[in-house]
Amino acid sequence: MKSVGIVGVGTYVPEQIVTNHDLEKKVNTSDEWIRSRTGIEERRIASDEMDTSHMAVKAAQKALLDASMTAEDIDLILVATATPDHVFPTVACMVQESLGIRHVPAMDLSAACSGFVYAVVTGKQFIETNTYKNVLIIGSEKFSKIVDWDDRNTCVLFGDGAGAVILSEVTEGRGILSFELGADGTGGKHLFVDNKTNFVAMNGSEVFKFAVRQLPESCMQVVTQAGLEKEEVDFLVPHQANIRIIDSARERLGLDRDKVSTTVTKHGNTSAASIPLALFEELEKGAIKDDDVVVMVGFGGGLTWGSICIRWGK
Repeated sequence: MKSVGIVGVGTYVPEQIVTNHDLEKKVNTSDEWIRSRTGIEERRIASDEMDTSHMAVKAAQKALLDASMTAEDIDLILVATATPDHVFPTVACMVQESLGIRHVPAMDLSAACSGFVYAVVTGKQFIETNTYKNVLIIGSEKFSKIVDWDDRNTCVLFGDGAGAVILSEVTEGRGILSFELGADGTGGKHLFVDNKTNFVAMNGSEVFKFAVRQLPESCMQVVTQAGLEKEEVDFLVPHQANIRIIDSARERLGLDRDKVSTTVTKHGNTSAASIPLALFEELEKGAIKDDDVVVMVGFGGGLTWGSICIRWGK
């Protein structure tokens, strides 16, 4: 089997910042209430003119640059999103057109906030079997268009943005060491888009209980599968939904706070874009270095979850 890893990362977030204080003026909430329960202080919101595909393209262009590749090097495009521009064509096809890549396969995957992990695992299989060489993976979301801005329980949580990675063959011993994907359809009723309103609806307490249980369990599962001990994990990049959920996983793995990404404070929950956005920031800060063991874990509507254990580096 080939060793498959991430060789390029790029992100995009809209310019408009909406703070908790801004939301205080719209709904019955407060900065203290939001921060104490979620850890969120602000989020980015896309303009009416900018949709999911536009952000996806911008993130992809940066990832290609980071990987020292051109669009012509890409063999497959996978976009994880729950907020596509249209029912069809897919965001992936729109990205293909914008990047000027002809005739390579392109498709969207929908696993809500777990979508990025699902897409990475899917892309990994194609490279390992010598079907494709370089796979462009994008998580892009415009959740602001499916949020009820009069619902104080959900409007404070979500933000917009996109993150992209390039998957390719890497040095033996590096790359993705193990993964886990999972779903529990019986929990779908706790987090969904209402067909009548087209807005996100959520049973917050049930989703919280699910995430606090499943996130650390999934992390431990991939660490064990990789033949490692939890003490060998150097960094955790969890889905950025709630600081209390992140802390539960951190404590289970025995990691210090500076070994866990917490970009939820300034991005909010960006669903499938969450993990690549956080990953990029930690790489920029130098928090993740070559040969570090990194665990990425997501959870979301479906209910779904997914984790990857990766030894960083090309």
